[in-house]
Amino acid sequence: MRTLEHGRAATALIGLIGAQPWLARLSDLRRMAGGSERVARAVAQRHAVEGALERLRQGLPMGPVERSVGILAADAVALHGGLGVAGQVRMIEAFTAALSGDGTLVGLFHLLRVAAQHRARGFQVRFDGFAEGAPFDLLIARGGSVAEIVCDVISAEEGRDVQRGAWAKLIEAIDPDLRTWLASRPGRYLLKLTLNQGLRPETDSLAALQGRVRGLLAGRARADQDEAAILRLEPLMLAGQGSEGQGGDGQSSEAGLMPSLRREFGHEAHLAVMTGSGGVCVLAARAGREDEVAGAIGRRMAAVAPARLSGTRPGILAMLVEDTDALEWRHLREQLEIEGAARQFLTDPAARHVVAVSCASRREMFEVAESSSELRFRNPGHPAAKSADLATAIVSSA
Repeated sequence: MRTLEHGRAATALIGLIGAQPWLARLSDLRRMAGGSERVARAVAQRHAVEGALERLRQGLPMGPVERSVGILAADAVALHGGLGVAGQVRMIEAFTAALSGDGTLVGLFHLLRVAAQHRARGFQVRFDGFAEGAPFDLLIARGGSVAEIVCDVISAEEGRDVQRGAWAKLIEAIDPDLRTWLASRPGRYLLKLTLNQGLRPETDSLAALQGRVRGLLAGRARADQDEAAILRLEPLMLAGQGSEGQGGDGQSSEAGLMPSLRREFGHEAHLAVMTGSGGVCVLAARAGREDEVAGAIGRRMAAVAPARLSGTRPGILAMLVEDTDALEWRHLREQLEIEGAARQFLTDPAARHVVAVSCASRREMFEVAESSSELRFRNPGHPAAKSADLATAIVSSA
């Protein structure tokens, strides 16, 4: 599909949603991103679909994300045209809700992508969630077999004691203090935080930790420890670290240091690089226990399956895992953590109507619709597990 066609699809979808709601959402996103470059990057990442649609609407150059979003936008427009009046209303209401408050369009584009995958596999696909108000999203059929699909999104934050959203807020809050401190103490520093009681944006722990960091910077002591957290300020010494990342601009310093920091502290660490007047301070935080992202995925599946599957047909759960980066996702796959959580869930009574589950991240979502690189696991105990008609939708990928 050429750039013009992608742009027309994006413009048509935005037209269905409504120009005023769309412009209001863009205004919301600009306001959210107004704090700093770090905040702007986080907002752009979370709302990648909205950003891609707007770039397509404006006719700007395309990358892989824009191409995928353009294809799925065309699917959305075609879907709307094929629905009855009630189905069209439900669909637009879903898009409007996704463009409000903390919502994003990722979940709806995940739904569109799952539908496109199954059409490419030879299934007839119906959007019963929109068309009929069904609790599940899709009904697929081939030969004499049918299955329901629930498309759900879970944030990896649900499995973290130290949440990335809270970490970003902490960094923004203490950034001025650290810059002032570095201005009077040029050098390279490391502030290590072990957060035994975690860090979440909705609790008092965020303000308390901010105060403790400020107190550490203001005093002569270089450590602060209690049962909630351990803070240590020390010279920055990284194995194999030379002069890289010592530029005066914060972004170049962060880009230069981050690979070394990841090697040093691992995929679970929360990292930030602060600069000021020739000084650099790296912040590295860990929770008091390992993350349980895979466990959170399993718990979410156990909650979703009985609530959204009818129980009259084989069910498939198509899970999109949000708020995870490539390094963490690779770790979860290679260490078989997702596979372990999925297979454990499939032994749970809550999975009795589930014939298969799939798990994908944004990386898989923004590939071409026909790709099948998401993880998929079949439930060998389900009566339809050996169905030849359903095989391409349910056979395990790992």
